Amino acid sequence: MTYARTLPLEGLRVVEFTHMVMGPTCGMVLADMGAEVIKVEPIEGDRTRHLLGSGAGFFPLFNRNKKSIQINLQQPEGAAVARRLCATADVVAENFKPGTMVKYGLDYQSLAANNPRIIYASLKGFLPGPYEHRTALDEVVQMMGGLAYMTGRPGDPLRAGTSVNDIMGGMFGAIGILGALIQRGVTGRGQEVQSALYENNVFLVGQHMMQYAITGVPAEPMPNRISAWAVYDVFTVRDGEQIFLAAVSDAQWTTFCDLLGFADLKDDPRYGSNNARVELRHTLLPELRRRLATYTAAELSAWFEQAGLPYAPIVKPEELFDDPHLKATGGLADVRLTDGPRAGQLAPAALLPLTLDGQRLGVRIHPPTRGQDTDELLSGLGLSAQEIAHLRQQRSVA
Repeated sequence: MTYARTLPLEGLRVVEFTHMVMGPTCGMVLADMGAEVIKVEPIEGDRTRHLLGSGAGFFPLFNRNKKSIQINLQQPEGAAVARRLCATADVVAENFKPGTMVKYGLDYQSLAANNPRIIYASLKGFLPGPYEHRTALDEVVQMMGGLAYMTGRPGDPLRAGTSVNDIMGGMFGAIGILGALIQRGVTGRGQEVQSALYENNVFLVGQHMMQYAITGVPAEPMPNRISAWAVYDVFTVRDGEQIFLAAVSDAQWTTFCDLLGFADLKDDPRYGSNNARVELRHTLLPELRRRLATYTAAELSAWFEQAGLPYAPIVKPEELFDDPHLKATGGLADVRLTDGPRAGQLAPAALLPLTLDGQRLGVRIHPPTRGQDTDELLSGLGLSAQEIAHLRQQRSVA
């Protein structure tokens, strides 16, 4: 994709020592906005390149618009090359266990001693405190942070259906970096930015914490919750299809009843206000389910669309490739797959959910193959072909 405009982070160099989802998401946000993002991979390559199952999409989605260099940090010469690379960076991001980067002289204190303008993002499981040395995963913090409890049915905690904390933790890391860049423009100094899975998860369930603070009643899991609106549910309709329908105001309730010919419900004084309908959901919802079961999902979708009422078909992820809105608005862009049985093929990937100057932030660089930019980047550091060959012979780079 050719850009006729300047992206906001062009000229910014980011070196990321990241793996899995959280760290790569942070780098991807910066890369999509124009930064030169250099992904430092180990000699064997990023492990997510070859994950199966739910991890199969990690690498191609979260590593577009990046360069790749392979460095063996466990070799002294490799760690020295990494430090040399970081000396050219505006931002360094990492998401390894606490203490890992110190071993290689790649922690914030070591790098800032030589480059006080460096902005250093640590993306962890927990912010510093009693839990900081625990091993964290998205599912771990969902369980201990109340999200799995809220998502599942009572007695059946269930993780959310995507890597919500990993992705949002990376996004908050990027937000912190952007704030630090603005402050550096004023003070001339960088700083360390920290983002964490657990604290991100607590932020996500913060509304339910405040719900308890205000009402004194513990929040029920979402499938068992007391809804704020009377009509706000998934309904099973004709032929077993399902559709989400809602009416979240008294005006929408009137439209809902008029649309479907439910004059008796509209005129029933027991259902005269939203709060009254909420109190009577135990009788109202079964009646609505009975009546709506005679319609098809397509019929209801067309009527609700025309009336401006909230509705949604129940869509599977693979069906989004053909979503007319995403296709019309450029919400998907092809990336070239780098690994696995479909390496070399193009696949549509979801873009950042924002526009700048009315345009989506697209794919400028396909996800990199392992170490595809190693020689270019090392040459840019002033290393000769002979020095690069020596580092390869020592397995310090690849």
